[in-house]
Amino acid sequence: MHEELKRAVQDAAKKLFGADIEPELSRPDEKFGDYATNAALQLAKKAAASPPQIARQLVEELKSTAGIKEASVAGPGFINFRLTDEALSKAVLSAADLPKLLTGQEILVEFGDPNPFKEMHIGHLYSYIVGDAISSLLESQGASVKRLSYHGDVGLHVAKAIYGLQHTASLPGSQETIEEENYFGTAYALGAEKYDSDPAAKEAIDKINTQIYERSDTGINKLHADGIKLSFDYFDKILDLLSISNDKRYLESQTAPEGLKLVKENIGKAFTESQGAVIYEGERAGLHTRVFITSKGLPTYEAKDLGLVKLKAADFPQAGRSIVITASEQSEYFKVMLAALAEIDRPLAAKTTHLSHGFLSLSTGKMSSRTGNVYPAMKLLLEVKKAVHELYPESQVRKDVTFAAVKYAFLKQRLGTDIVLDVDESISLEGNSGPYLQYAHARACSILAKAEKIEADIPAGLDASERSLALKVGEYPEVISKAAAELMPHHVCTYLYELAQTFNSFYEKSRIIGDERQTIRLKLVESYRQVLKSGLSVLNIAAPEKM
Repeated sequence: MHEELKRAVQDAAKKLFGADIEPELSRPDEKFGDYATNAALQLAKKAAASPPQIARQLVEELKSTAGIKEASVAGPGFINFRLTDEALSKAVLSAADLPKLLTGQEILVEFGDPNPFKEMHIGHLYSYIVGDAISSLLESQGASVKRLSYHGDVGLHVAKAIYGLQHTASLPGSQETIEEENYFGTAYALGAEKYDSDPAAKEAIDKINTQIYERSDTGINKLHADGIKLSFDYFDKILDLLSISNDKRYLESQTAPEGLKLVKENIGKAFTESQGAVIYEGERAGLHTRVFITSKGLPTYEAKDLGLVKLKAADFPQAGRSIVITASEQSEYFKVMLAALAEIDRPLAAKTTHLSHGFLSLSTGKMSSRTGNVYPAMKLLLEVKKAVHELYPESQVRKDVTFAAVKYAFLKQRLGTDIVLDVDESISLEGNSGPYLQYAHARACSILAKAEKIEADIPAGLDASERSLALKVGEYPEVISKAAAELMPHHVCTYLYELAQTFNSFYEKSRIIGDERQTIRLKLVESYRQVLKSGLSVLNIAAPEKM
């Protein structure tokens, strides 16, 4: 009904005032109506009348619109609408059938990005879960999404890890078991410590770094290749547990030549030579200057990212949009990189969106960081798994509950804000948690299992508590569309929690099985269950039928 009402307001504005507007529809407090619009305020500058006068004219024009039971003017020119029971019932029955507003669009989403030879930490875990949810949101709207990731397989961190491997033990013969942490964490830590404290080790690591780029040593080449394979085997083990897929991985060793070429081709246009290096003078775009090619002729991260953009465009020429998700600490960096890209290829820069997520830490004080405390992703998953097993020792869906707890705890926060994860809170069946919503779904399934038959349609007439639930269920497509448009999964979490609370209120007031209104109430429960399951699916969270 949302889109039908929006079109009706548009048509009325055009007919009465000759104006084209994009009406804003909101959900007011239930006592005022089912929908509200500020269209009269939008038209005030285009029509020779005050907002209340415009609102009254719109109400008169719209009051006979199919599905509208009542329209009234409120405040300085707002219009409140109340739907007919028939329109509301229709919205409930179709709530889980999401509109495919992005059909025909191919969208690239890059996220996760842990580097081989290093630990996948909880910051990467957060990025993977957020990126997957955003991808799923876009897919729910009909888009064809390609999930991508980008990894640093060259550079000093790799040289440090290989040095550590040379001075600890050879690579393991097979990938780690799920209970083990990443093998390379120890090797990298050793190399990093020696690089800062031992001049001879520093010289050796710098040499390894050069050999990796030049591919001039067969022993180093083998360690490098084997290490990358084992790293990705380990990363994939974690992603498989989370049911997160990856369509294509890009490596810095692949993007570096392309980026180097691109920068050199645009010296004098976008870039300037300075003291033997090549820079982008970001001040002219209100930003800051960054180096794209060092004085030694090596491409920096900035140049490699330009190469990545070009490789993605070549691999996916039909993509109309490319979204890159990283930690917020890279926001200023990306502004400069995209400003430089705009001077080279403005259409390609216009297709690229950078999203940043906040900093993640645990209530215990552990955190993810480029330096200092790095808390492994697997360690957190095992910690949550242990807590779930202790709290629900008899449950047959403890695995589903474990991943629901972690995913929902990350996704319920607005993207860009910092998160402090409390494990006990995340696994609780009380409050705003993933397991709570899973329990809500299982509870609805239990109610429906007691019924012999569920009608296909909702009979005419809704009482007050039924109407409240119907309103909330019918809101689902609007929430998904908004979350997809804003790339904000937290909207889905907020809605699902409010939906479950609305159902609880309905359930307290309304007997279902054996009541004279059983038919209509069972259909409402079924629609509620479908929407709850669909919303959890968009978040890549399982919806068990039993807890």
